[in-house]
Amino acid sequence: MDADIELAVGMGPWEGPWPSEPHYDPQLLAEGDRRNVVDRYRYWRLDAIVADLDTRRHGFHVAIENWQHDLNIGTVVRNANAFLAAEVHIVGRRRWNRRGAMVTDRYQHVRHHATVEEFLDWTRAQGLPLIGIDNLPGARSLEQASLPERCVLLFGQEGPGLSEPARLACDAVYSIAQFGSTRSINAGVASGIAMHAWIREHGARNQ
Repeated sequence: MDADIELAVGMGPWEGPWPSEPHYDPQLLAEGDRRNVVDRYRYWRLDAIVADLDTRRHGFHVAIENWQHDLNIGTVVRNANAFLAAEVHIVGRRRWNRRGAMVTDRYQHVRHHATVEEFLDWTRAQGLPLIGIDNLPGARSLEQASLPERCVLLFGQEGPGLSEPARLACDAVYSIAQFGSTRSINAGVASGIAMHAWIREHGARNQ
């Protein structure tokens, strides 16, 4: 294959008679669907995709607190979409760089909490255990953990980690095993590992 030839992403205009179901988007049927979606959702309207995802979302939420490198926030949102988290919670500054999300924020519920206290009030009202993911002293091994089916996975900023109020509010704190020389792994990567740990324990029976 010629290295200069770019492989087309997605599908071109619909061939043959158009489907009549209301979840299809006439513009996508006419022009083609080049979005980053699985084939199941080709040519579907955005709101129809979100509505379908809402019928299957998992019982875990994801929260990010005390973050400054907001490109990582986009990675977390993209991971949350991939693993079908119930919601993503951003604690602190509302604005973040959506480039890293690769448009997946359109399909993922994202909730903002101005302060840690506001976020903790929400978790208590929902009755959701708060599970911190951080390599803090005293953290237990995520590889040996049994995660609650309904919970919030809370991630802190690379370097300083979770703030003290957030850490003290956690029902448990788990760390991800590392074997090289680096002190910590990328926070966006850590979120994907932790979400997949939940999936391995609970996700298979929810499909």
